[in-house]
Amino acid sequence: MENKIHWLRPDDPPDSFPDVAKALRDPDGLLAIGGNLTPERIIVAYRRGIFPWYDEGQPIMWWSPDPRAVIFPDEFHVSRSLRRTLRKGTYTVSIDRCFNEVITNCANSRFETGTWITDEMLATYRQLHDLGHAHSVETWQGNRLVGGMYGLAIGRIFFGESMYSAAPDASKVALARLVHLLQHTEVKLLDCQVVSDHLLTLGMRPIPRKSFIGYLDQYVDCEPAVSAWEEPPAPTTALW
Repeated sequence: MENKIHWLRPDDPPDSFPDVAKALRDPDGLLAIGGNLTPERIIVAYRRGIFPWYDEGQPIMWWSPDPRAVIFPDEFHVSRSLRRTLRKGTYTVSIDRCFNEVITNCANSRFETGTWITDEMLATYRQLHDLGHAHSVETWQGNRLVGGMYGLAIGRIFFGESMYSAAPDASKVALARLVHLLQHTEVKLLDCQVVSDHLLTLGMRPIPRKSFIGYLDQYVDCEPAVSAWEEPPAPTTALW
């Protein structure tokens, strides 16, 4: 018997998600529709391997695809061209210096994401940043912000959301800085949600959803080895 879509009401408790094993095969990973985007519901969703993804004007859609796309920090691939960019020191990178600008630029960017970062999502992830859950990595060229990415840190898992670039390799530089930070804090994996040709070149690989949930069960309640957010801008020459 095929699984049916679970409908959430806005007043349902934040943990009212069905088991991810009930997600549809077509479209892959669609688990539930509706509810709301409160920070509490978002945190519960991520802890269970679920994320919201929908276009403006659509109801909120909750997903848990199988397989799941991840980057293990030690498997991050630095190409020769990216290594040259990092060693040139053309850019500096910072952590949580301008979260609002990064998420706004990601929403306005056409880089692989379309327009799925709705106004409702913007408001919620800004709240999550204020609560200390959502973080950004910024790439600078002089005093100009030229790229970045953002996501959620829960235990020893980082859930990547989106990135953008307004200069060559700027988003890759931000990702390299994030991976360097995750290695330093002993974070076990970077969730990329769905397979992307762009991220495949950087070491992303798909793993079975069951394996991904196993990592969540093991690591979302673990504290990072070192707290390393809110760092000042730093050159990229020391990363690789």
